[in-house]
Amino acid sequence: MAHPATEGVMKKSRYSDEQIVRILREADRDSIADVAKRNGVSEASIYAWRKRFGEMVSDDVKRLKALEAENARLKKLVADRDLEIEVMKEIATKNVWSAPALQASVV
Repeated sequence: MAHPATEGVMKKSRYSDEQIVRILREADRDSIADVAKRNGVSEASIYAWRKRFGEMVSDDVKRLKALEAENARLKKLVADRDLEIEVMKEIATKNVWSAPALQASVV
């Protein structure tokens, strides 16, 4: 049974994305079995990596990582902005009903 804290979390690869791309480029030149044995990985890993990284080169992976980091930063900004908008709406609603003139007219 999986530990609740690790449930749904992928295992961290012992290879960086750049190293994986380098291994994939080796697999383009040599047989997958030879490359897998040389690098101490399974052939299934190489096929899974190929599915994930395709024809990327090392520079593409670096660019992808930079874009993913920027995307995460922008998503956080949007979430923070949405939260601020909700708070401002709530404050505006409370302020309307707390105004003394409105309270007197409602009573």
